[in-house]
Amino acid sequence: MRILALDTCLPACSAAVLDRTGILASASEAMVKGHQERLATMVREVMQAAGLAFDDLDRIGVTVGPGSFTGLRVGVAFAKGLSAALGKPCVGVGTLEALAGERPGLTVAAVDARREQVYVQAFRDGEALMEPAALRIADAIAAIRALGTPETLAGSGAALLTAAFPNAAAAPSQVPDPVVVARLAARSQMAARPIYLRAPDAKLPAA
Repeated sequence: MRILALDTCLPACSAAVLDRTGILASASEAMVKGHQERLATMVREVMQAAGLAFDDLDRIGVTVGPGSFTGLRVGVAFAKGLSAALGKPCVGVGTLEALAGERPGLTVAAVDARREQVYVQAFRDGEALMEPAALRIADAIAAIRALGTPETLAGSGAALLTAAFPNAAAAPSQVPDPVVVARLAARSQMAARPIYLRAPDAKLPAA
């Protein structure tokens, strides 16, 4: 199976191509804005590096959140458009699952959601122990403690949980590894539909 995987949910734009032999090509660039302008070019570059035509793909995978409202919509819209154009299936990968990866033991993936909240999800040996949730930091800590003591904290929200779990190791990256996204997409049955855990921060101007 040849898979193109995309991620634009957090402060990076990433793409990877996977087949049965492993990762053929991948790229990731840090950015807070500009995903829409960079994504198509990056996808073309990784496909060329992988030595594949778009028709060679069997599946497209994309992170679906939680994360930046604008960023995740960019990735999902692009993936669905490519899926429709190629007649290939498109699947979703949770951002928190991608951050946790397939690490052994209890891993907590957390993204700083601001307003004293985190988007959080816990995994044991790669298996989800809870649904992704937007929780106040104190509530997130309580939910995690009910599951055990985490070995690893992953994501930008890890720093907000470190004081409660000082013995947990911190994952090196605060954004999903596109290689991990591709591996998860290979077995995902999730629809490529954005995961919104709360209303957007933007508000309509007053009349």
